[in-house]
Amino acid sequence: MEKNTLVDLLNKDLSLEYSAAVQYIRHAAKVTDAKYRTIQKELIVHANEEISHAILLAEQIAYLGGNPTVDVAERHTSDDSTEMLKQDLEGEKDAVNRYKQRVNQAKELGESNLVHVLEDILATEEEHERDLAKALEE
Repeated sequence: MEKNTLVDLLNKDLSLEYSAAVQYIRHAAKVTDAKYRTIQKELIVHANEEISHAILLAEQIAYLGGNPTVDVAERHTSDDSTEMLKQDLEGEKDAVNRYKQRVNQAKELGESNLVHVLEDILATEEEHERDLAKALEE
């Protein structure tokens, strides 16, 4: 893998972090089912963490010589509380898979600082996945 290719992939991840934050903010405001009150508050925490991920990715992209994107990926919305959480869970599963790949790609290029940043993001995304899966089981 070349550095430019990794930068392109990180920019795609960045656009998905933007969209995740937007989606979480909307879903936190729109969740209406009483059984989801606990996760509703957690969605705001998730939104803030996604914004932190975006900042970290933008810094890494710039460090690698790229230009951080301002594009926001597609968002998924619904008026049904359960469907919203399912959409969020699918997004987190995708993020976990992508960041596992990015960690390996950064290792391949010998970008140890990037590896550390991506592993931290991955750990948070895995936590988000667990939070959502638990909320949907209740």
